[in-house]
Amino acid sequence: MPRLLHMADVHLGARHHDLGEAASQQRERQFAAFRRAIDLALEERVDVVLVAGDLFDSNQQPRRSVERAAAEFKRLAGAGVRAVVIPGTHDVYDPASIYRVHDLAALAGQKPDADVVVVLTPDRPDVVFPSLDLVVHGRVFATKRAPASPLKGFSAAADDRAHWRVGLVHGSLRVPGKVDDDDVLFTEHEVAASGLDYLALGHWHSFRQGVQGDTTWAYAGAPEPVAVDQDGSGQVLLVDLSETQGRKYVSIVPREVGRTRFRKLDVDAAEVGTQPALVERLHAMADPDLVLDVRITGVEPDDLELQEDEVERQLEGGFLKVRVRNLAVPPPVEGDLPPPDTIAGAFIRDLEMHIAEAEAAEDADRAAELRESLRLGRILLDDPTRVTVA
Repeated sequence: MPRLLHMADVHLGARHHDLGEAASQQRERQFAAFRRAIDLALEERVDVVLVAGDLFDSNQQPRRSVERAAAEFKRLAGAGVRAVVIPGTHDVYDPASIYRVHDLAALAGQKPDADVVVVLTPDRPDVVFPSLDLVVHGRVFATKRAPASPLKGFSAAADDRAHWRVGLVHGSLRVPGKVDDDDVLFTEHEVAASGLDYLALGHWHSFRQGVQGDTTWAYAGAPEPVAVDQDGSGQVLLVDLSETQGRKYVSIVPREVGRTRFRKLDVDAAEVGTQPALVERLHAMADPDLVLDVRITGVEPDDLELQEDEVERQLEGGFLKVRVRNLAVPPPVEGDLPPPDTIAGAFIRDLEMHIAEAEAAEDADRAAELRESLRLGRILLDDPTRVTVA
């Protein structure tokens, strides 16, 4: 029975603007995760590797990067393992597509018409592997934003070329009230009507799976996280197709290949103590594979002097990336607010209004700056000698 390895959203060559100087390091981590996925395919002796879109982060990649990826497919081909790839929404199959510029199969050393490394496109929507009794359908458009659902009117139920029917789609499953619009969108009803045994999905970077009708579907998630706020990434899927007494079964097992981990940590401002104490506390969590997002919350004591950029610099080298944000609020003004026609009253009311606007706009950095301005302003108005202007 066919055994598959399903991956998607590798995003080789991603720029990672959110990681700053760690961007090149994360690009290498992504390629390493891709290579570990190929290692796993060879170790587990899978029959076919499926890549459900966005193998590359964009169509603008240097040839050496494409050759590097092709070398991994060549390793599969050397072991008799087939690979089927579809373009996604980043490496979209438009006129400038990387798959038009470069022949991935040829770069992998494939002979013409060998069907060992196959890129499915609108011009070649499927491939049949007779020895596996398997057909793989790729539902692909030549534009980033699909003109219709890739599964609209599609059904493999009558396809008698093979016993096992697998599909590849890069897009979003419509979830009313949560996912109502995207570049590529399809519905649960269309999945159920597809006649596929397994639908390998890409586009969501976290692992998800489900069943609609007789079709089992799954998002593999990204093998290595692409952005600093992504969790649920870091794996590929081993998929076994089997049959017992005429009934088909699909077994999905996630296998970890990524190294990057993310952790969000909320620290109550009242428990910070001092900046050196915070640095010492965070340093104890140091891990070169960890992206740490620290938020200082609660009510900030007037005597707490905290410079987030200094804390981040002092922790450099201990983490893949660390970000510290001070979201704590100043202590409430004791007693009644000063009248609005006074300097203090107008100042407090004006800043509180701007803080509320920044929070409503989900601009955390702006809100934090305004809260710090309010804190220092209150101290200055209360006792000018407690504030030193550098």
